[in-house]
Amino acid sequence: MFSKSNLLATVVATIVMFVLGYLLWGMAAESLMGGHVITDVMKDPPDFLFIVLGNLVSAFALSNLYSKWARGHHSAKEGAEFGAWVALLAGLGTGLIWYATANLFDLTGHLLDFVLTLIFFVITGVVIAVVHQKTATKEG
Repeated sequence: MFSKSNLLATVVATIVMFVLGYLLWGMAAESLMGGHVITDVMKDPPDFLFIVLGNLVSAFALSNLYSKWARGHHSAKEGAEFGAWVALLAGLGTGLIWYATANLFDLTGHLLDFVLTLIFFVITGVVIAVVHQKTATKEG
């Protein structure tokens, strides 16, 4: 859990998640999803300290889960697959439940959010996998 690979993957993934989150939801989503918002619940301005802390906790959890899921077979492909599974759970599954229970977005908005979530977690998964691959102890 506190291996060099896991801690380094956590730090790198935290940075990537923060930047990607800004690019995807802070910039791209504004124009993509503007017409699909039912209830605007965004803080203005957002609390960046808690965004960083949330990304840190998420990156640590994702890196640990990825490490157990990959079982020593680290590659960009493994990371992308892992990220896609996380996005299916966190993006599509949760998005459909939110659509059924809350007035945040219309259905198109939730599906667009899933696409952004998919991009986010696939890239994050690749980054985590590559860091694990590059820092894994060599058998020998």
